[in-house]
Amino acid sequence: MATYLLTRLLRAFLTIVLVMTFAFVVLRLSGDPAQIMLGPDAPQDAIDAFRARWGLDDPLWKQYLAYLQQLLNGDFGVSMRDGSPALALVMERVPATLALTLPALMLKLCIGIPAGVYAALHRESIADRGVILLSIFGFTIPSFVLGLVLVLIFAVTLDWLPSGGQDTWRHAILPIATLSIGGIGILARFSRSAMIEVLGQPYIRTAMAKGLPWRDVVWKHALPNAAVPIVTLVGFMVGALIAGAVVVESIFSWPGVGRLIVVSVSNRDLAVVQCLLLVIAASMVVANLLVDLAYGLLDPRLRAARPAH
Repeated sequence: MATYLLTRLLRAFLTIVLVMTFAFVVLRLSGDPAQIMLGPDAPQDAIDAFRARWGLDDPLWKQYLAYLQQLLNGDFGVSMRDGSPALALVMERVPATLALTLPALMLKLCIGIPAGVYAALHRESIADRGVILLSIFGFTIPSFVLGLVLVLIFAVTLDWLPSGGQDTWRHAILPIATLSIGGIGILARFSRSAMIEVLGQPYIRTAMAKGLPWRDVVWKHALPNAAVPIVTLVGFMVGALIAGAVVVESIFSWPGVGRLIVVSVSNRDLAVVQCLLLVIAASMVVANLLVDLAYGLLDPRLRAARPAH
């Protein structure tokens, strides 16, 4: 188990370094922040002064080494727009994003998994067909289309809910629904498939042949084994939630991390974008690391694994 954990930690560290390096290089090759910040009509001497002020006139390798030194000193840079610390700008947006993504994730888990398990235990029933239809809906409809449809129905036509903003809890209903509906269908379908596969295994038939109650067969034998692939899928869903937040926050004018990404990228605010990507990458790495640990606890083969000599 120790080797398993160390391997995952090393992989997590390398992932963050690769994301950091990729973001640094791509941002500097995708456009000149001086031209965007100062405008197309800015004089050349102002552009040169801006580049010198932010070290953009140095070779790329020198800029990268300076950036690494900043990070080692705990300095994530400052915004080119107003001089505010990049990390502070990002962290003040994190609670708003968590207010959407955490409830959306809980809805996916609390509705998707039980629905999938129920459908697997009642195959060919109306509930089973409903789960299949919901999963197809979740796979096919993009989040921005779903968000616009929900706004059209519940905000414009019925006037039940606000279409944007963050003033009250009612403003969060449509964004959370947009983030969760598709994932509920996907998780339900995946849970259904995993449960059906486990129920067809020989050890399930053996447990039933021993006369164990059906409830014990499901809860003690089927569900723990079906949970292994489901937990893996949940790790991927964390990344999907972060990506979906970029779109959903833009649709509903929600002042979170996703909306800050859009604004910062369009302005080429390098320090803020780099800090955003580092925070997002670290969040996804931690989430997947926790999933790997849960996977190791659920799968006894991983706990028993030892490095070869």
